[in-house]
Amino acid sequence: MYLTSLATANPPHTFTQADTWRALQSHPNIGELKSRSLTLLEKILTNTSSGIENRQFSAPDLDPVFRQNAEELNHSFEKDAPALASQAISKALDKAGIAPDKIDALFLCTCTGYLCPGPSSHVAEKLGFRPDTYLCDLVGLGCGAAIPTLRAAQGYLAANPTHTVAMVAVETSSSAFYIDDDPGVLISLCLFGDGVAAAILTGTPASEDAWKFHSFDTHHVPADREKIRFTNAGGKLKNQLHRSVPGLAAEAVSKLYTRRHSDPNQVLAHSGGRDVIEALESTLPFYLTETREILRRHGNMSSPSVLFALAERLKTSPEDTSLWLTAFGAGFAAHSCQLSRSTKP
Repeated sequence: MYLTSLATANPPHTFTQADTWRALQSHPNIGELKSRSLTLLEKILTNTSSGIENRQFSAPDLDPVFRQNAEELNHSFEKDAPALASQAISKALDKAGIAPDKIDALFLCTCTGYLCPGPSSHVAEKLGFRPDTYLCDLVGLGCGAAIPTLRAAQGYLAANPTHTVAMVAVETSSSAFYIDDDPGVLISLCLFGDGVAAAILTGTPASEDAWKFHSFDTHHVPADREKIRFTNAGGKLKNQLHRSVPGLAAEAVSKLYTRRHSDPNQVLAHSGGRDVIEALESTLPFYLTETREILRRHGNMSSPSVLFALAERLKTSPEDTSLWLTAFGAGFAAHSCQLSRSTKP
């Protein structure tokens, strides 16, 4: 499977961590939080060492983001996620010089909301895909979803090598924000942002130096499922996070890296947070420059994050010939794949 183009997008509304702290202080229910919850919020949002400077949200004003009930949160997802996904796919199609009616399949992953039919139906309508375009929504894979979604696209292209596929990872994390004393809920609204990444993929290379996806791998540990997952809390998505997650991520990614097929120029990882990145760097022979940069500019966007890191690397290091991608999250599960090309541009 070959990469023809890659595009990313964020909502136009950018907020600093200090902006978020000010918005939370004006929330009508902020006084109902326990003192330790307020201390946690202030510590994360005012600490310059968190690795996050800005995040993007679909709403132009933060104040109402934290006041939505369960139904309103899902309405926000239905409105914002397909629009954001369509924007990134349009950019990727323009880069590739491909018309929307040439797309034979769309693979879309998300975990920050639920629609039936899935967001792919809305995206196909917005972009004018053919009625026979195959639509596939992958849900429940959490932050690691982009790589298994790419793997699903690879399987489709193996069976249909002359087809052209669009793959998109879209998350409107703000559609799962609310105020609660649970540490996982509070940490989530301090770290996560909205974003989308889209790729156009083919079964045959468009050029001699086209990037090829290969060597997909996965490692899942169901015994640690309860340490990082979404649960349902009164109809809202409650992010369950355990303090052991950075160590779990590092251990799983380390296992995957030992099974790689060749040595890459760089590792590009999901930007789960400062502690997660530091844990990965302690077990990998790389400083995760691009992963850190994406966290700084956008926060943790969940599934699109690793593709943002890839887009950054492709832009800044055109001499690369081998890259190794990894993403991880709910399950506990970690995934990886390799990109390579035979010649330098």
